[in-house]
Amino acid sequence: MRVGLKAALSDAHLNLAQASNQRQLAVSISALLESQGRTAPLNLCLILDHSGSMEGRPLDTVKQAAHRIVDSLSPGDRLSVVMFDHKAKVLIPNQTIHSPETAKGEISRIKASGGTAIDEGMRLGIEELAKGKKDTISQAFLLTDGENEHGDNDRCLKLAQLAAGYNLTLNTLGFGDRWNQDVLERIADAAGGTLSYIQRPETAVSEFSRLFTRIQSVGLTNAYLLLSLKPQARLAEMKPIAQVIPDTIELPVTQEGDQWVVRLGDLMIDVPRVVLANLYIGGLTEGIQTIAEVQIRYDDPLIGASGLLSERIPVEAIAQQNYQPVPNDQVQQHILALAKYRQTQIAETKLQMGDRAGAATLLQSAAKTALQMGDQGAATVLQETATRLQSGEELSEADRKKTRIVSKTVIS
Repeated sequence: MRVGLKAALSDAHLNLAQASNQRQLAVSISALLESQGRTAPLNLCLILDHSGSMEGRPLDTVKQAAHRIVDSLSPGDRLSVVMFDHKAKVLIPNQTIHSPETAKGEISRIKASGGTAIDEGMRLGIEELAKGKKDTISQAFLLTDGENEHGDNDRCLKLAQLAAGYNLTLNTLGFGDRWNQDVLERIADAAGGTLSYIQRPETAVSEFSRLFTRIQSVGLTNAYLLLSLKPQARLAEMKPIAQVIPDTIELPVTQEGDQWVVRLGDLMIDVPRVVLANLYIGGLTEGIQTIAEVQIRYDDPLIGASGLLSERIPVEAIAQQNYQPVPNDQVQQHILALAKYRQTQIAETKLQMGDRAGAATLLQSAAKTALQMGDQGAATVLQETATRLQSGEELSEADRKKTRIVSKTVIS
């Protein structure tokens, strides 16, 4: 297994008549499967809300989805199951599943009761995952349908950050319309996972299956982008780096010596993570010059190796006295994806402040941005939300959740 790494500027041509040129650097990173044709075993923990509000069809469909996961495990994969209400309990300790029917029988016995303490479920789930993390791809599915009424949301975020530090990925699934989107999104973003929305019980099985297929494609883990800038280039001061594929997330960046370091988490096979860095470039002489270098540090659990380094890729720019712009169409698409996300984020802030008109205007802008990038599905949702605000309607929880979800990913 090795890293596929590509880098491109939004326009590699720079104008020497300007003291500084702003450019976006798109870095595409994926895992490339080599001849052995296999990946490391999965180490999966299901962290399931079984509070009283899950009673009936919701819990039944979640158990059905969990059964499907058990049946989909490959030999050597590990599974643990944690259930939580206002407290948490390990239902299936971390183990290689030799009897799928026994595991499904345990899951079938889950009954709905009590309140909701997400952080307690997370704590036990992380402990179970940690037991089987050596030379595996460690992932959790955290599902809840409610607010963290018996828990501490700040503790949830700290646990997500702890999980990331241990190379454990947490994916969150919000069931129904009463869960707290801020909390589940922050957990997923901090722990390198993805947020899913199960609006109706009948979609639980398909959403679990979609997410399971995604984690099956993980080949490399604990990846970091290492960005080295030449003296002529610098990062923007505000929100300098964001991921735009597969989901849009603002990424924290730290400095180690002369390198900027960004944690990426898991790398999927042939499915890239694309990261945008906002650069300012100036002080060049005419001609082709290297303005940055990118490299990936990563772990390969299949061979039990950590801290591996990819090849180092130079990023070249062409400084011109007679500037002729040559925009990169693919990078422009990534810029639009980030704009759609940020416009929606600002709209949500305005709505929280009571500025419905301002929120509607920004959502209309986000809808136009989505159309520009060919994301018809997001454009429809964003425009419908803007129209509801303009007509004086109150947004339902489903409206708010769909709007946030489509801002983060392409659904068309």
